[in-house]
Amino acid sequence: MIRAVLVINNHGKPRLIKFYEHYSEDEQQKIVKEVFNLVSRRDDDVCNFLEGGTYDVSVFSIFTYLSRLIGGQDYRLIYRHYATLYFVFCVDSSESELGILDLIQVHYILNELVLGGMVLETHINEITHRYEEQQKLEKQEVSSLYIVLI
Repeated sequence: MIRAVLVINNHGKPRLIKFYEHYSEDEQQKIVKEVFNLVSRRDDDVCNFLEGGTYDVSVFSIFTYLSRLIGGQDYRLIYRHYATLYFVFCVDSSESELGILDLIQVHYILNELVLGGMVLETHINEITHRYEEQQKLEKQEVSSLYIVLI
């Protein structure tokens, strides 16, 4: 089950927030802040899944605090970092990580179509072209990381 969908910019400012369980405004703000603290600390070349028990002490304490806010240890954060945005899904263990990553790509494409409530693009060829450009950039980043590691 998806518990929350968060789109946060590189400065920690939320761009889209959708909770599928009731949380007070204060709790929502705490969750967004802690999720951003967790995902923004990670390098772009590491796994896009966060589960309990796999972090250093400082990150683990944030994760423990966040698990209390969300409601238990049976959840994961699955995220992707695209240019200036973090797309984060908070899910329980019944969700497929790869399925959620596919869903994140759909959100990325939707973000290319609509910005600030305005429709930016409706031509399928232009949308496809932008998506292919993003794929090329991701491959270049992976290649450059591989070269640096060698």
